[in-house]
Amino acid sequence: MNFFQSITALQVKGDWKITIARETPERFIVSILVVNTTLGDSAAKIVPPILLKGTAEELDSAFFEHIGRPLEETDALFTNMEQYLKAREQARLSSKMEKDRKEKQDKSKTDKERKFEEAMKKADELEAEGKHREAWMKVPEVNEYPEQEETIRRRKSELSAKFAPNLFS
Repeated sequence: MNFFQSITALQVKGDWKITIARETPERFIVSILVVNTTLGDSAAKIVPPILLKGTAEELDSAFFEHIGRPLEETDALFTNMEQYLKAREQARLSSKMEKDRKEKQDKSKTDKERKFEEAMKKADELEAEGKHREAWMKVPEVNEYPEQEETIRRRKSELSAKFAPNLFS
């Protein structure tokens, strides 16, 4: 089997960084580091490289036999890290504290909506009584309810038209 076919057969995820240095004129030191940049866990960065020492003949004859098992273990470690991070995030999202936080946000949103509706109802009541200026004052401000900007502007415009002085009447 050829070198790259042997690498492919190992099916290790991530990038390989291979460094070859001479220890002596006849002996080499080979360092193989697998880096998986998709992991969000910084612990993956402290996984040490695999080191092999030997002559060219020794390395040629047993290179893939010696790196196969450590690379499989490193790949399994990276896979477990990734699964752990996903499971931890899922647990956080489904935790009671997270649910309570979301419920509180939803409740405050409904409180805000309720206050808006009450203010608009009061403005309608005052308009029905012919108190257009007071009704205009009860319509909430746009900066308090930016999501209701169009409704607020339209309502204030309708009310101001009813109390604006008419020079021709």
